[in-house]
Amino acid sequence: MKITKAEYARRRRHLMGMMDANSIALIPAAREVTRSHDTEYPFRQDSDFMYLTGFDEPDAVLVLVPGRRQGQIILFCRDRNPELELWNGYRAGPEGAVAKFGMDDAFPIDDIDDILPGLMEGKGHVYYSMGNNDVFDRQVMAWVNNIRAKVRTGAKPPGDFTDLAFLLHEQRLIKSAAELKIMRKAGQISADAHCRAMRECRPGRYEYHLESAILHEFTENGARYPAYNSIVGAGANACVLHYTENRDKLVDGDLVLIDAGCEYAGYAADITRTFPVNGRFSPEQKALYDIVLKAQLAAIAKVKPGNAWNQPHDATVRVITRGLLELGLLSGDEKTLIKEGAYRDFYMHRAGHWLGMDVHDVGDYRVDGKWRQLEPGMVLTIEPGIYVAPDNTNVPAKWRGIGVRIEDDVAVTPDGCEVLTDGVPKTTDAIEALMASA
Repeated sequence: MKITKAEYARRRRHLMGMMDANSIALIPAAREVTRSHDTEYPFRQDSDFMYLTGFDEPDAVLVLVPGRRQGQIILFCRDRNPELELWNGYRAGPEGAVAKFGMDDAFPIDDIDDILPGLMEGKGHVYYSMGNNDVFDRQVMAWVNNIRAKVRTGAKPPGDFTDLAFLLHEQRLIKSAAELKIMRKAGQISADAHCRAMRECRPGRYEYHLESAILHEFTENGARYPAYNSIVGAGANACVLHYTENRDKLVDGDLVLIDAGCEYAGYAADITRTFPVNGRFSPEQKALYDIVLKAQLAAIAKVKPGNAWNQPHDATVRVITRGLLELGLLSGDEKTLIKEGAYRDFYMHRAGHWLGMDVHDVGDYRVDGKWRQLEPGMVLTIEPGIYVAPDNTNVPAKWRGIGVRIEDDVAVTPDGCEVLTDGVPKTTDAIEALMASA
């Protein structure tokens, strides 16, 4: 399951169709990053570069030159080197870039200083996202300065620099049918991993045991890496939003919150489930959990074309505020509490974010100062939560240290939405039944 060469070509054509006449776009690949001494972190390609090429090697640059007769799509990449490939893996080389990836032309990356300034010279616009890659930023400015130094001989420096992100990220925001198919698969694998963690959970084990079960399920199903650092927080650790130590013992009577999703074929899943270590919710845990679930379902119901981005979040705020009032964790007038943000002591984050190649994917949330409207093909998370800090002395002790979050990945469809991660249970009854069956 992957994106076809034809779809990558359509993406490049679409982007070039939005570029001004007499312009050039520069998109660098990611670099290898040293982990320690002479070992590197696992390579992960830059999402913009991957979106346009499918080319998963470092030390490469994609250049788009609309209207260029000799070829509009150019890739600079590492040359073939049998000796290095023996040690470090195969390279496509310039010939492979043309034959396998659909480039019009390709050159060795070592030749970029000789070739690229000539491609940039005289262009009215350079589309490049400055500030994301300091090494390549310096290269680009060196090429521009090289051209400027030759003005007296007739060279014409390029004109305006325009951030490529605006055009490209709006394009990435709307997922194709092929992308949605991959994201369903990522959601399925991640859901299976959460189910496995529920089945393997026992008092006395450790948070890292559940993390290892999740990672094993990812890898067994072709997703070698998580989309982000997995959160496995038991007890009070569930009240730390980005807890990733994952080292404490699972205590009988506590809840455990797991926020984990795989990356599959370049696309992320993002699921959170909260469940009891011993397989049975206490009355207080169930009361808070049911509020969060009700809030999540209310938010999902707001995911449909034409609704504003903020409507799902607003739905969670209303449900959570009302629920906390009913339990006595808040007191006062509901509308006043919402206006004053009193719920933020227990629910301090927003209800979701865009999802795609990046777990916090690209795309503006506001357009011309207003919350943008949802459109078919957008994918977002819905993840309300309630977190009662262990040191919150404003509430009775029985509520303290309980953290609950429920998160699913939701695609906007022409007539509503589709939950891509519904393969893992989220009602208290269904969770208890799954854990009891293990």
